[in-house]
Amino acid sequence: MTAHAFTLSGAPLSALPTGALYWAEAGVLAVADLHLGKAERLARRGGALLPPYDTAETLTRLEAEIARCAPRTIVCLGDSFDDDAAARALPPGAEDRLLRLMAGRRWVWIAGNHDPGPVTLPGTHLAEWREGPLTFRHIAQPGETAEISGHYHPKARLSLGGRRIARPCFLADAARVILPAFGAYTGGLATDAPVLDALMGQEAIAILTGARAVPLPMRPAQGPTPRPLRGDGG
Repeated sequence: MTAHAFTLSGAPLSALPTGALYWAEAGVLAVADLHLGKAERLARRGGALLPPYDTAETLTRLEAEIARCAPRTIVCLGDSFDDDAAARALPPGAEDRLLRLMAGRRWVWIAGNHDPGPVTLPGTHLAEWREGPLTFRHIAQPGETAEISGHYHPKARLSLGGRRIARPCFLADAARVILPAFGAYTGGLATDAPVLDALMGQEAIAILTGARAVPLPMRPAQGPTPRPLRGDGG
């Protein structure tokens, strides 16, 4: 896999193809919007019945990134669980997998809008976390700089070979980085959504996830305007 390297406020960062962000110099791996237990929450509330494998799939992807990067600190940027009840109703074995991942490293849970953080699990529970020049929080704040956040689940829609595809992506400019959702069953918000357009500078790029991380201008110079994608962005 090929990451995309860039800097934010002097900190050298890597946007990984999976949607995780790695700050090797500080030993920090950040992931956003795991939404563990989403299938259970939808079924509980009478929504769509999805195969109940989202938690296992998300944890498998997270395990692989931790094994590859060997970070000293993991930062989960909020909405780690789809709601508080989902945190208490994890599938068998999921909590043990999380505890094994947490062993021997610092783990920071940032509160999201779906959950205040899994308070029954160990780790540090914060509204936001500062390390070096960077601030990690769930929702980007207008006017802030050196900020890393999640929440919006950005997705880019583009044409390839005559067909339209949607790809989760990072958004990055000189002030901030917004991570894509790392969770398996997550929708997304189109990169041309007004809230994202207002947050990101004119120089902003979208870094597509997939087999490799591919940077593109967030606002294409020409071509059809992307249509909104399904998902609540949060």
